[in-house]
Amino acid sequence: MIDPAVLRHDPDRVRQSQQRRGESVELVDQVLVADEARRASISRFETLRAEQKSIGKDVAKATGDDKAALLARTKSLAADVKQAQAAVDETEAVYTELFKQLGNLVIDAVPTGGEDDGVVLETVGTPRDFAAEGFTPRDHLELGEMLGAIDMARGAKVSGSRFYYLTGQGALLEFALSQFALSKALEWGFTPMIPPSLVKPSAMEGTGFLGQAAQDVYHLAEDDLYLVGTAEVPLAAYHSDEILAAGSLPLRYAGFSPAFRREAGSYGKDTRGIFRVHWFDKWELFVYCDPVDAEAEHAKLLAWEKEFITALEIPFQVLDVASGDLGLSAARKFDCYGWLPTQDRYREITSTSNCTDFQARRLGIRSRFADGTRQVATLNGTLCAMTRMIIMLLENHQQADGSVRIPAALQPFIGGRQTLEPIA
Repeated sequence: MIDPAVLRHDPDRVRQSQQRRGESVELVDQVLVADEARRASISRFETLRAEQKSIGKDVAKATGDDKAALLARTKSLAADVKQAQAAVDETEAVYTELFKQLGNLVIDAVPTGGEDDGVVLETVGTPRDFAAEGFTPRDHLELGEMLGAIDMARGAKVSGSRFYYLTGQGALLEFALSQFALSKALEWGFTPMIPPSLVKPSAMEGTGFLGQAAQDVYHLAEDDLYLVGTAEVPLAAYHSDEILAAGSLPLRYAGFSPAFRREAGSYGKDTRGIFRVHWFDKWELFVYCDPVDAEAEHAKLLAWEKEFITALEIPFQVLDVASGDLGLSAARKFDCYGWLPTQDRYREITSTSNCTDFQARRLGIRSRFADGTRQVATLNGTLCAMTRMIIMLLENHQQADGSVRIPAALQPFIGGRQTLEPIA
């Protein structure tokens, strides 16, 4: 959540941020009214409690009619205090419910607009000219079936639509990508982690995934646990309700986990192959740092993502995501879009977000700094979403005979082989 002081003292800043997000500006005034009501109820409760404590001392000294009057007032006060406490609880609940709906404050440099208004910051690499090479590229599913690498039919038979098996060379390719991602994360100084994939509501809500994204989350009602859609959730909650040691920042974690997504609202979109599925494995980078260093850390995360994609020899673009396309927690987000030959366009493969101190406030994560104890900043970045990276490798490095060239950087992690070959 945002800093309540900003809301009280500079509500126009919050209004502007909400407007840029395409979210309710009226919500700001609703929260301000709720905050006034909450503070008024707290003030009344504290006044009554102070009188109750004072009378308690006077009763011990009083006698006769004075004592009887004080005892009567004590009884009346007890009912008033109980009522005032209920009012505090009620106004606090209303305020909290409204306040947590406010998105993070959008950083000024973020382009304004919706999904189609992101700004391309950079184009890296040149897409292959397959026509000049004399053949029409196959899509990843056709290649995957030729290689014995992807089995959608049995995935659907066993689990339903948008599920799959990675088999043979497909499984080897994921393991190779995973080991390559781990090697890079270690090289960059990240601590590897395998976090739980089921989390409590507090972890999901604390990271902002029970707001706008709630419809895309799998909930196990009987256990009141959620399947994570990204390792960002358990990595963010790892230090919840903690005060991090002075001088310990930045903390950098690389988490490997499955990601589960309902893909709500995606009916009819990307139904072929493994681009948009209900489950995939992913390496996620996560950083805790001093908020003053957050933008610099964001730049580093983007640079590491670019290094990884470049090593895999995939042409890509870097997009500065527009304000209306940011998630609840992100103050700024950069996406990398890889070139997809059979669609003749760039598609999203990685994302990195600066969440400033928004998630840390919700999760109760602070650190000791020279100027006192305060919230940290959190940042996240996709290093390797397996299915989409496999798609990019198959389509961009395919050969006319259906084989697929393996980039040099990946070869040591797949037994030194240079190509994936079609099965007989």
